Amino acid sequence: MTTQVPRFPLRIAAAAGLLVATMIAVTVTDGSAASAAQAPVGLGTAASFAVLAGSTVTNTGPSVISGDVGVSPGTAITGFPPGIVVNGTIHAADAVAADAQSDTTTAYNDAAGRTPVTTVTGDLGGRTLVAGVYSGGALGLTGTVTLNAQGDPNAVFIFQAASTLITSSASVVALEGDASACNVFWQVGSSATLGTASDFVGTILALTSISATTGTTVAGRLLARNGAVTLDTNTITAPICGTPPPTTTTTVPATTTVPATTIPVSPTTTPVSPTTSPGATTGSSSTTTAAGASTPTATGGAGGGGATLGGGGATVTKTGPLASTGTNAKAALTAALLAIGLGGMVLLASRRFRRRIT
Repeated sequence: MTTQVPRFPLRIAAAAGLLVATMIAVTVTDGSAASAAQAPVGLGTAASFAVLAGSTVTNTGPSVISGDVGVSPGTAITGFPPGIVVNGTIHAADAVAADAQSDTTTAYNDAAGRTPVTTVTGDLGGRTLVAGVYSGGALGLTGTVTLNAQGDPNAVFIFQAASTLITSSASVVALEGDASACNVFWQVGSSATLGTASDFVGTILALTSISATTGTTVAGRLLARNGAVTLDTNTITAPICGTPPPTTTTTVPATTTVPATTIPVSPTTTPVSPTTSPGATTGSSSTTTAAGASTPTATGGAGGGGATLGGGGATVTKTGPLASTGTNAKAALTAALLAIGLGGMVLLASRRFRRRIT
């Protein structure tokens, strides 16, 4: 009879291999998608500015600006006071403002060229958007738009408005899922207007001008390349954004091999006292019994057996190679039982294997 190995386990192994290969492919695909995530728009020296204009900066009312305020190549900055600048400096047509304007132009072009884009039309209000690049003609906001980073604090949101950005009164840009104001950018092809009491988030990079009307709050920056920035009782806070932490590589320490410790074990020696027959030498002698009678003792040669007769009974003492201790006898018995048990297990396994393959 021809013995055949069952094919079913082989089929299971092949299926398992295919499943593992599929899982690896999915993992690689997910990793590639993650690596395509947008990087923040680099602002360079403009990052320290809360307000930067090309022609003039004009303020009305007690605005509070946290960050630098600057203008270049224009020279006019008015309305401070009553407006105040905290955590920053006013730069009117100096080298710092000029460098910031140059970096603003670079950032504007960077944001305008980001792809791939999701086209948005109409009003952004009422929508919840995840990280990505959103592009439209004129962007508007009525009500609330929610930017959800889905638990990723480095998620980047870029909005590209070909013409204008206009928010209505009391409109809100809300952040959730660990979204950060540091990573929200609005590139505007002409001018931006933030409606009364708007709660706005992100950095506006406008080609022309930016107007923040009464009571508008901005967690971000108002950076206008060529025109003016107009303020009216606003609170504008430039976010402090650190450099994204580098990828941390965890090094697994090498396995430490502990040298084996040898514990000296002194073998237990059971002293065996050989029983010496009174007749160790050939000859005859007399042994006095407990009754005081003299009893003849027959003795044999060395290593033989001797018999002592006396006291109405006979005591036989075995000597020589046939004598063994109790410990050795137990060890021999244990070894024999183990050998029998292992032999039975091997026999049982052999029978089961034969039944399976026949």
